[in-house]
Amino acid sequence: MVKTSKYNSPPGDFGIWLVVYIELITFGLLFVGYAFARAGEIEIFNQSQLLLDQKLGFINTLILLTSSYFVVKALEAVKIFDAEAASEKASRWLMYAMSLGALFLVIKILEISDKYSQGINLSTNTFFMFYIILIVFHFLHVVLGMIILFNVRQNVKAQMYSKDNFKGMETGGVYWHLVDLLWIILFPLVYIMR
Repeated sequence: MVKTSKYNSPPGDFGIWLVVYIELITFGLLFVGYAFARAGEIEIFNQSQLLLDQKLGFINTLILLTSSYFVVKALEAVKIFDAEAASEKASRWLMYAMSLGALFLVIKILEISDKYSQGINLSTNTFFMFYIILIVFHFLHVVLGMIILFNVRQNVKAQMYSKDNFKGMETGGVYWHLVDLLWIILFPLVYIMR
């Protein structure tokens, strides 16, 4: 008989959870800084927010939520199907997730380019300083997440994961879900809340 613990450990490696906590603290401090700065310059923040495209922000939210769903489907395929079928199905789901990640990045590049073409930069005002820092910092996390997903997909194609061995895949998924979670907080904070 296999001995099981009554406590389930979180998915992925222990190290990814250290990364998650450090990232949450880092972004949390940026969010707190944003809130304090906003409290001191409410009118500037409200006026500057009007220059952001909420529709693009919402579309990007849907894109990341859907890509996270695809990552879940990829992991599910590895847990359910035999090695060959799992490799094919999970690889396809991960490609969908990465494609949406790339679409997110393209939209962000267009959005930031539009702001720069309007003469908006880090020194425009406090709102745009925080906006650019937060958006670029998150953008870099999406890039890293896509690199991680690419590596996970390569391992999936090489059939390195199975029903009994998928921890590495879970680890990559946890990071991608962190990227999603950060955007879910960032979008309403910067684009919507007044």
